[in-house]
Amino acid sequence: MAEGKNEFWEWTKALLIAVGLAALIRYFIFAPIVVDGFSMMPTLESGDRMIVNKISEPDRFDIVVFHAPENKDYIKRVIGLPGDTVEYKDDVLYVNGEAQDEPYLEEYKSAVTDGPLTPDFTLAEITGQDTVPEGEIFVLGDNRRFSKDGRHIGTVKMDEIVGETKFVYWPFDQIRLVD
Repeated sequence: MAEGKNEFWEWTKALLIAVGLAALIRYFIFAPIVVDGFSMMPTLESGDRMIVNKISEPDRFDIVVFHAPENKDYIKRVIGLPGDTVEYKDDVLYVNGEAQDEPYLEEYKSAVTDGPLTPDFTLAEITGQDTVPEGEIFVLGDNRRFSKDGRHIGTVKMDEIVGETKFVYWPFDQIRLVD
């Protein structure tokens, strides 16, 4: 009888440790997220399920999840880092005065026939500041004509960032890494 109690206690401890580790990993390191909406098409589809890495530092062109002003999490692409100037002119992105290649937009740019995919703007026109402030980033959705992003909400504070995401794990037949 004592041996049965001991085995039950060992299994209970193992289960509690496993649940505790899973909770710590989910809360501090990785978390699942569901893409809601079409602002990141064609890169991401509404309903895609992804893993968010909470411990990475965002870099230019990374896809990040952050807490938006409307008490909702947004998923967008990092365009400007602290200290950067950002400008869009003739459908070309300029960061710190240098034209940037955006291969993730080629599919949409080739399909647009009635003007630019991304209308002209400067960071100063949107935020009133020439550069992205320290401790903040500037983000855009890949579906530039239909995205509520930095052009509407301004810059995003680093402490509002949940994490970076690159891995789509659902739908199962579309598992992939995204850039």
